Amino acid sequence: MSALAGGDERLLRTPGWRRLLRRPELGSIVGAIAVFVFFALVADSFLKPASLATMLYAASTIGIMAVPVALLMIGGDFDLSAGVMVTTSALVSTMFSFQLTANTWVGVGVSLVVTLAIGFFNGYLRQRTKLPSFIITLGTFLMLTGLNLGLTKAISGGVSTKSISDMEGFSSAHALFASTLTLGGVDFKVTILWWFGLVALGTWILLRTRAGNWIFAVGGDDNAARAVGVPVTRTRIGLYLGVSFAAWISGQHLLFSFDQVQSGEGVGNEFIYIVAAVIGGCLITGGYGSAIGSAVGALIFGMTSKGIVYAEWNADWFKFFLGAMLLLATLLNAWVRKRAEATS
Repeated sequence: MSALAGGDERLLRTPGWRRLLRRPELGSIVGAIAVFVFFALVADSFLKPASLATMLYAASTIGIMAVPVALLMIGGDFDLSAGVMVTTSALVSTMFSFQLTANTWVGVGVSLVVTLAIGFFNGYLRQRTKLPSFIITLGTFLMLTGLNLGLTKAISGGVSTKSISDMEGFSSAHALFASTLTLGGVDFKVTILWWFGLVALGTWILLRTRAGNWIFAVGGDDNAARAVGVPVTRTRIGLYLGVSFAAWISGQHLLFSFDQVQSGEGVGNEFIYIVAAVIGGCLITGGYGSAIGSAVGALIFGMTSKGIVYAEWNADWFKFFLGAMLLLATLLNAWVRKRAEATS
């Protein structure tokens, strides 16, 4: 029965295939399948269980950050300090523990407070000044880059921190943030569990909670959202806190994987997180996207970075594939969205 025949169009049932076309991650799933099939054909070792575990680990290190970055983009903002913030979190944790000869868990706790404070600073300043998030977080990026290098040299006398592998609490912290789980004779990094957990949490927030509606509303038009009672300030600051919390997890993984940290790490990774979210279907203009899509985008990163190695190609081609995938994913997402709008 047509809506024009006198019925309420809100009561009409939408066919499953139309709901599928409306999903923001559809284009990235098609792209992920294409990348998987491609490398399965050209790289003999790509389908080995150990190779797949390595690929998942590479994807998880990006995916942990891509999930909150995607939610922030849905809310209409960017965080260019996300990559360097990971290194800052690791540096605070290790230098606090080493310099005060404290249990490593004390450093981990202090690092959490400091990293959340950085996220709050970004969100609060963005909301109070109304400046573009690009400007706010670019300033934070530059400040953190300088602090990471300057403080590390001043305290440690070099560009890397001292090893904390023999300090109390290191083993238990390593087990939580950087351990390896063996299943069926294959080793899987614990970061994969962190990644899956954050994807599930992000999806639940977006699709099942009132906060998810607020995020989409703020990303669409924050003035209109405020007019209908959405707590814009709280929502936006919460999104930045989400990015900083994920940066803390990634930072502790970085520290407890290698027991020391290079102060210059993390520069440029913020773009990888953003690209993963865009490949996963997030709109740069905000108001559209999904946590699952960001996970698929990170998975494409993992498959491409490791697939090139297993195919024994020159790793210099990685950036070329990255750029090509970004363009193809964006074009495919735009096409899928237009098809969905045309059939709705």
